[in-house]
Amino acid sequence: SIMNWPIIGQILGQLGLCHQMNFIRWSRCCIMARKKPVPSGLRIKDLSFSGVPVRVYEPTAASREKKRGLVYFHGGGWMFGCIGNIYSKKQCNTFSDTIVVSVGYRLAPEHRYPAHLDDCEVVTRHFLSIAATDFGVDPRRVAVGGDSAGANLAAALCQRLSKTQDCHLPSPCAQVLIYPALQMADFHLPSYQQNHSVPILFRGRAVFYFLQYLNGNTSVSQQILEGKHVPVELKRRYKKWLDPDNLPPQFRKGARSPQVIPSHDGHVYHIIKQGLDPEISPLLAEDDVLRLAPPTFVLTCEFDVLRDDGILFCKRLKDAGVEVTWEHLSDGFHGIISFFNQGWLTFQSSQKGMDKCLNFN
Repeated sequence: SIMNWPIIGQILGQLGLCHQMNFIRWSRCCIMARKKPVPSGLRIKDLSFSGVPVRVYEPTAASREKKRGLVYFHGGGWMFGCIGNIYSKKQCNTFSDTIVVSVGYRLAPEHRYPAHLDDCEVVTRHFLSIAATDFGVDPRRVAVGGDSAGANLAAALCQRLSKTQDCHLPSPCAQVLIYPALQMADFHLPSYQQNHSVPILFRGRAVFYFLQYLNGNTSVSQQILEGKHVPVELKRRYKKWLDPDNLPPQFRKGARSPQVIPSHDGHVYHIIKQGLDPEISPLLAEDDVLRLAPPTFVLTCEFDVLRDDGILFCKRLKDAGVEVTWEHLSDGFHGIISFFNQGWLTFQSSQKGMDKCLNFN
């Protein structure tokens, strides 16, 4: 089963046959991105943009107008994932005027922040610079998007680009965030409490993945889960953004607020301090940065520890005057989109979630 992959990988590593991480990555890609026939009307190219591997999905149908573009960052906890073929006939019909660039950014633990985000930036800039000449894409109609960790990268990238606007290149026209991971300040939000042991993303694993992306020091995981990593003055500052009262009432049921504010551990804060920067925690960006965000689509799932990150981000963006489309899967779980077009592994919510994403223009 999938849950045994780490054990099998460890055995292979001890035998000297392959590294555990490489086995897990290979196994995941074999299942989630297994070879499928290329749908008619679609051309797939494996290229390199500024040294970063990409897979380009290009509709072959003629278009009277310049096409749209989507630069997509896959999920996988900043450690896993690939640029695999996930297209179906329905997606091709919907995206008949859209070229999708799937980015093979560097992964942890071999690479830490900001390698992943840097790769996403150089690919996006590269594509924007050649979109019109090489692909017939209007650079003003290029969006960025991703799922889970990839959605984190998309949100962080939009904020980074808004601070360093290039007069020669347009900014992304939209951001598409599918169950995004957006902050590592509070792992006690209602969704973390309600879904702490719900597959496929457990509460403890969310912390683990953030730390792998940040610096690899997982020795402080428990203190982070207990909320000891954020100084009191910062907790007060973040309160207005992370307050559970900002969530619709139906998402707060059964959640408990800490009776006592956890004591602050300065050593832990020193280790994770950079993780509270908006480039890793986009939900913690200041209002003047958020109001520069492009029109935003956010998909959340009921049974997902990251649910409240997405909902709170929607509220902050709306309060900043940004156009926001929020869709929620009441029967969805984290990673549900990855099960789209997977034969017997496909869930009904997979189709529903994909439809919501495809209907966003």
